[in-house]
Amino acid sequence: MNKGSKKILCIGEALIDMICTDRGKSLADGQHFLKKPGGAPTNVAAAVAALGGTVELVAKVGADAFGRQLIGVMEAFGVSTRWMVVDEAHFTTFAFVSLMEDGERDFVFNRGADGELTVQEVDSVDLSTVGIVHFGSATGFLPGPLQAAYYGLLQKALRQDILISFDPNYRQLLFRDNLRSFIDHSWNFLDCCHFFKVSDEEALLITGCATLKDAASVLQEKTKAVFAITLGKDGTLLRVGNHTEVVASIPVKPVDTTGRGTPSLARCCTS
Repeated sequence: MNKGSKKILCIGEALIDMICTDRGKSLADGQHFLKKPGGAPTNVAAAVAALGGTVELVAKVGADAFGRQLIGVMEAFGVSTRWMVVDEAHFTTFAFVSLMEDGERDFVFNRGADGELTVQEVDSVDLSTVGIVHFGSATGFLPGPLQAAYYGLLQKALRQDILISFDPNYRQLLFRDNLRSFIDHSWNFLDCCHFFKVSDEEALLITGCATLKDAASVLQEKTKAVFAITLGKDGTLLRVGNHTEVVASIPVKPVDTTGRGTPSLARCCTS
């Protein structure tokens, strides 16, 4: 590992979240939407920069107002955008979401430029000053160019002995018709990463276990990584070697758990 390097590189989607502000209304019935820059790895990059880290983002956006907004927001946070690619042929990706009265989400994913990042574009990324590469994009496991680019960067980082961070970032609505694919891709990354974070739901899903205790044991047995399992209000389980510790959560009053793992940038680094 490049121990003298402190730069963090994040790869995955940069997109626009369109959040329906008409509570309890479906997307078809909603009239008011709040536009927020987002995307899981984009949020991580913004948080790292806000905390004083040196970070770069590898992502593709459209040659439109929304792509320009995403690049501008990243630069405002202090994230290097030299590896953000502008695609003349595809529109910036959108995610539309509305919270229903029963707690379920009405969700539409309008995929565009983010999925078009190519292996060739990733090959041009300079890793000589990078200490950590973070993979945290569920869309990286969907079929298309980004999937190949995702794996290409993983292999490139492994060859250069760089620390690998991984967050599977499961989205049920993206994989409801191909859950096995998500699980298999996740294990491919779990097998070779140095640190990973999963939610309690993801831990059970990926391991196939019925209890979190069993899931943690399977993850410990099958991987060599330090890992964290988020437990909502009950805290976070941190596993380092054979040592397990549960770190308490900060008490909060939840209003909307949409994006609870990867909030939009507007909520990422406030208060």
